[in-house]
Formats: sequence, C-alpha cells, structure tokens
Amino acid sequence: MHAPVEFADITADILARVRTRAPRVHCITNSVAQQYTANLLLAAGAVPSMTISPVEIGSFVAGADALLVNLGTFDTERRAAIDVAIGAANAARKPWVLDPVFIELAPARAQLARELLTRGPAVVRLNTAEFAALSGDDPAGDAPARLAKGHATVVALTGGFDLVTDGARRAMIANGDPLMRLVTAMGCAGSALVCAALAVETDAWLAASAALVALGVSGEMAAQGARGPGSFAGAIIDALYALDRGTLRNRVRVS
Repeated sequence: MHAPVEFADITADILARVRTRAPRVHCITNSVAQQYTANLLLAAGAVPSMTISPVEIGSFVAGADALLVNLGTFDTERRAAIDVAIGAANAARKPWVLDPVFIELAPARAQLARELLTRGPAVVRLNTAEFAALSGDDPAGDAPARLAKGHATVVALTGGFDLVTDGARRAMIANGDPLMRLVTAMGCAGSALVCAALAVETDAWLAASAALVALGVSGEMAAQGARGPGSFAGAIIDALYALDRGTLRNRVRVS
C-alpha cells in the first residue's frame, strides 16, 4: 500500500507526463458534458477529440491515446459510435474507460453497460447507484473488488469517498469538495481525466487513483475562493492547471 506522500508523488509524476506528452483522449460523452470535459482535459495538458460520426470515429480512436465511453446521452448515433470505437481501441491496444451514466434509470442502458463490461475496459468509473445496477451487488464490502477481479478491470467508485480497486489493491481517496456534486459534467470530466492518466501510465489502478486524487485536490483548492457552483466550475479547471507537487503533498488524503 502506498503512503499518502507516495500517492502525491505518483500523481505529480503522472500529471507531469500528461503535460509533457499531451496525449489525445477521444471522448464519446454526454452532450451537455462535451465542452466542460474538453476544457478540463486541456487544463490537465491533454488534447480532447469528440466526433461521434461512425464513418470517422474508427480513425479518430485508432490514432488517439485513450478512449472514453460515457453513456450519458443514449441516442442511436452514439450507440453505433461506441461499438466502432471500442473495436478500434481494442484492435490498437489503446486503453478505454467505461462511464455507465444513469444506468440505474433504464434497463436498456444497464444491459448495454453489462455488454460493454465484457469488452475489456481498463477502468470502470461509476457511482454507487450505477454500480448496483451494473453488478447486481451492494457496493459496500468486497463487491467492487470482485467485479474488478472478475472482469480484469479497475473499478473506480466515486462519491463522498472514492474507492479504486483492481481486485487485489485498494485505495480510499478522501479528497474533494461538496460543490463538485453541483456542477454538471464533473463526473464525466473526471472519467476523461482518468483516460488522460491511462494514456501515460500502464498501471490502470495507479492511473485511476492519480486522476481522482488530482481532481479531488483541485476541487478543494477551487472551493477556497468560489462563491458557489458557478464560479467553482471555472475555478477547478484553473486549479487543475496550476496543480503542483507541493500542493498534492500537503493535501492528499489516501488510505
């Protein structure tokens, strides 16, 4: 198990690689999340691309460094794009993240998420309600670890605390701020940040943990001067852009 200062340094090192290499993350995401996600990726040092056209997405994904598959906007065009994109990512051996947004609200959405889980996502980032719908299990206890181990993936379960597990290792991340729950697309953008980390770090558990630490610490920094969720939304992007090793070492809370 890594100590908090080690997680701080791991996060700083992964962020430095993102800033140096500028990986491109192709995002199939919620239509209301696209601009915010793109801006957060740019602040981290990554390059976003967003097309969902089935005739070109294969080329976009094959040339990208990581792929985000977010089910927030469940329309016909995105469903077709998802199939092509995952095929291209797997063929090119590029990591991809599954973000099964709102699958607890509709059986068709949940069924697609279960099918996508069998296609090899490096990370599944979701909340407790989405986890229950995806797995049929209570997210408390060892259910996240069982799901991760059974599908050879990393489960990043986010909420008041963030849990990241690959079935063998486990990190509990206590960083963040309540204002993060009041900004549309915050979770979607967080999943994209996980993709950026995966693009430069082959250990998916470390990549997911580092991305969520970075986002949580940025949220804490942003909240210090925010007047409410509106100013906070921009401030967290600024905080991520300015995030450094010293701030991480002072603020990381991981067990």
